[in-house]
Amino acid sequence: MEIFNLESHPHVELCDLLKFQGWCDSGGAAKEVIAEGQVKVNGQVETRKRCKIVDGQKVSYKGMNVTVKA
Repeated sequence: MEIFNLESHPHVELCDLLKFQGWCDSGGAAKEVIAEGQVKVNGQVETRKRCKIVDGQKVSYKGMNVTVKA
């Protein structure tokens, strides 16, 4: 499983995380797959595009997984 480091930030928005991970080519593409219910946060489908992902949360999309760390 990959790790995404928040560095000094308190959170990352879900659509931005997908873009930063390279899972989506653009923020618009990320928002679309989130709205379609293709993304899970801690095992639950998440449809809020700007959901704040914080330390310890796990995000998955199309068999790819990342854990967010502070």
